Amino acid sequence: QVQLVESGGGLVQPGGSLRLSCTASGSIFSMYGMGWYRQAPGKQRELVAAVSSDGSTNYADSVKGRFTISRDNAKNTAYLQMNSLKPEDTAVYYCNAKVPVTIRSWRDYWGQGTQVTVSS
Repeated sequence: QVQLVESGGGLVQPGGSLRLSCTASGSIFSMYGMGWYRQAPGKQRELVAAVSSDGSTNYADSVKGRFTISRDNAKNTAYLQMNSLKPEDTAVYYCNAKVPVTIRSWRDYWGQGTQVTVSS
């Protein structure tokens, strides 16, 4: 079973930066699709950014140009670099791993969540 441990959340002022980290316990991390989701109070969880096993990335329109997702397979870790933070980025951020179980099916695993608060 895959376990995901997140770190790096906290309080930051508008315009500031944070980097979130997600470390996975699996031994085939390079095969996982990795993503970051966020959920603000009273709102649905939404995809923020994702990186596939081949390195391709995609981002929510609201964070393009400000956030960067990356992965270090040697460290079993995915990152979300967040720059130019805005108050509307305030949410609980969750790491997600998409782990293949068959050629055409996957299982989702989730981190515990880390709070990001952007406020002056």
